[in-house]
Amino acid sequence: MLIIQWILYILFLTGTLYLVVFAIAGLFYKDSKETISGKFRKFVVLIPGYKEDPIIVDVVKKTLEQDYPAECYDVVVIADSFNAETLENLKILPVKVIEVQFERSSKAKSLNKAMKMLPDDYEVALILDADNVMENDFISKMNQAFNRGFQAIQGHRLAKNLNTHLAVLDAVSEEINNNIFRRGHRVLGLSAAFIGSGLAVRYPLYKHLMEDIASFGEDKELEHRLLKNRVRIEYLDEALVYDEKIAQGPAFINQRIRWIANQLDFSFNYFIDGIKELFHGNIDLFDKVIQHLIPPRIFMLGFLSIIVILSLIFNSLAWNYAWIFQLLLCALALWISVPQKHISFKTIRALLSLPYGFYLMLVSLSKVHQARREFFHTTHNYSENHKTH
Repeated sequence: MLIIQWILYILFLTGTLYLVVFAIAGLFYKDSKETISGKFRKFVVLIPGYKEDPIIVDVVKKTLEQDYPAECYDVVVIADSFNAETLENLKILPVKVIEVQFERSSKAKSLNKAMKMLPDDYEVALILDADNVMENDFISKMNQAFNRGFQAIQGHRLAKNLNTHLAVLDAVSEEINNNIFRRGHRVLGLSAAFIGSGLAVRYPLYKHLMEDIASFGEDKELEHRLLKNRVRIEYLDEALVYDEKIAQGPAFINQRIRWIANQLDFSFNYFIDGIKELFHGNIDLFDKVIQHLIPPRIFMLGFLSIIVILSLIFNSLAWNYAWIFQLLLCALALWISVPQKHISFKTIRALLSLPYGFYLMLVSLSKVHQARREFFHTTHNYSENHKTH
């Protein structure tokens, strides 16, 4: 039992220290203020959606309000299983609509099908989810970053709804991840992590790397391939895109089933590759493999809390202090990553729902095997009128 406890302690401590180091580093992040006068690159805004009829028209209208020259960006809606009325309303707008249908739908399949039908004269692919709403200077800021020489960029995704305790927890969780896996990583010279939307990649590179990806974790697969090719991923904290946060338990479970399944798959599939790349000086890819091995933050807090309780019952005083210290250290890393705007009574009240969130994660973990044979769709309901700054 002592050996098992030492192994558990070292494993959890490794993950905790990882979070602490990058959380502290993230506090020193500064967006680049360098402005480079250069050309306006031609962007294609790709919006894949599956049965997104309630929100897609309003979202697309908002997407057309960018302060970027209209002739320099096209909006392409990739419509999987949309209603005929929705398609007609979309076709009235100055956007391209590509209808797709698959026996087993996935975002990667939709994107690849669309790119086969589009011309190759685009310079940048910008990927949004069907619920995403960009600030009107988002593309301009992305263009500036490409003018500075970057090839792949993640924007700052944040919540547009805080209507339930679960949505607040989801919003805070995303901002914690922004600090640790994006700001903190860039401060220490490593690549930022992709989120899945609000990201942009040079179009020829994106099309080439995506062409044989069909998995549900297309953003992680793309990220791996970019890092394998030593393409550094930039993060723009001031380029804002709003994303709907999960408000109810069933939708939370569906979303997390996909996320956990993808994380487990990449942990097993790319661990050896990451070790090999480290010996070739590719620290970025090795770091990405380590990220996949770290449990989601709510798991870290939940399991550490359970271990502390068990330690207080069965352990010596020294072990009690050791586990309590680690739990507090993990909590500190997460707390310092929470933006000032989220330090409120609303957030504190939402924290009381953490045990419920941990329970939902356990349910998601128990159903991960289903993700390999079923398509789990997350329903969206909030248009741009609901976004919360």
